[in-house]
Amino acid sequence: MTLTTVLYTNAQTMKKDAMMAAADQVNIISLEQTAGEFTQKSVTVNAGTYIFEVANNGVDHNVGFVLVRKGDDLSKPENHIKTAYVTAPVGTDKSETSQPTTLTKGEYVYFCPLNPTSTDNLLIVK
Repeated sequence: MTLTTVLYTNAQTMKKDAMMAAADQVNIISLEQTAGEFTQKSVTVNAGTYIFEVANNGVDHNVGFVLVRKGDDLSKPENHIKTAYVTAPVGTDKSETSQPTTLTKGEYVYFCPLNPTSTDNLLIVK
């Protein structure tokens, strides 16, 4: 192998790695819960992959997070987007995250059955 071949191969590998990293980009949607509510009632994002970070701000028990496509029956767990669940209950004055969740264009609602919060908090994906 010549030096030119090595440099060309390294450049191609770096270009491919950069393209894969851009395609795998994950953003964070941070949400805060206080007693009986989310402080953010509406969030608008572009389609893509997101991790939900949910903070419990002074609620004296664990909270959670449920995401459902708007119009689906919230009471049916099969309609919940399970990758959006936080990976552990969120203790008082702590925060937890979800798994990466791919969101497509449309409207979603989010709520916490443990707090409990309103079920009309809106996530709009453009």
